[in-house]
This record gives sequence, C-alpha cells and structure tokens, in this order.
Amino acid sequence: MIYIASDHQGYIIKCRIINWLKKNDVAITDLGTNSTDRVDFPIYANKVAEKIKQEKTDFGILICRTGLGMSMAVNRHKGVRGALCKNKKIAKLSREHNDANVLVLAAEGLSLCKAKKIIKTFLNTQFLGGTYQDRVEMLDID
Repeated sequence: MIYIASDHQGYIIKCRIINWLKKNDVAITDLGTNSTDRVDFPIYANKVAEKIKQEKTDFGILICRTGLGMSMAVNRHKGVRGALCKNKKIAKLSREHNDANVLVLAAEGLSLCKAKKIIKTFLNTQFLGGTYQDRVEMLDID
C-alpha cells in the first residue's frame, strides 16, 4: 500500500500521480488534502507517518511546494524515514542506503513525467542492509 498526501501547493500534481498509479494497479490511499484551499502541511505529513508506523512494509508519498516542510514534519516520527528526492539517483540512494519509506516531492517545477521516474525508482529499489542497517538504526533517537 502507498499512502499519499499533499498540502494545497502539491494537490494538482498529487491528483495526476494518483491517476497514474491507479492506471498501473498500484494500491494507494489518498490521505488528503482534497483541494487547492490553504491547509497546514504538518497535518498531512503526520497522517502518512502514522500509517507508515502502523504498516511497516508500506510506503508513503508526500508533496508540498518545496518538499522541505513535509520532509521536516515526517522525519519527526520514529521509524519513518522521509527522503526529499529531486531525481532518480537520489531516490535510488535513499532506498539503498537509508531504507527511506516515505518519498517527499517538491511540487514546484515537477512534471508528471519526472515524478513518474522518481516514484518508479523509489518503489523498485531495495534496501542494501549490512552496514547501512547499522546507520539506519542510529537515526531513531528517543
């Protein structure tokens, strides 16, 4: 399952991404927002983070204008590793080295074509484990 959410700035590209994922038979749950009306991004980052904490094998996608706010908010949750990815290389490394479970996208200047490439890479890349597992475990601070 992929949990997806955005703030008002990411709403339009989120809808396009959802349509593409559905056409490709990807199981998704849209956690909002549902319009371009102004909202507070932490609400939606927290919704995705809570789902990821409950369903440890699932992924999340968050979208806001810069990706920074969503990234900051989602990474406050223990066990949730959000990665702001602006290209396929970063998406690949975020999965291989950091076991990222939430992909954060910046809506500003993001085309659906580029988003597809980043999402495909993120979802199809496996965590390498080993030395990287030790580092991932160091991320959670009580």
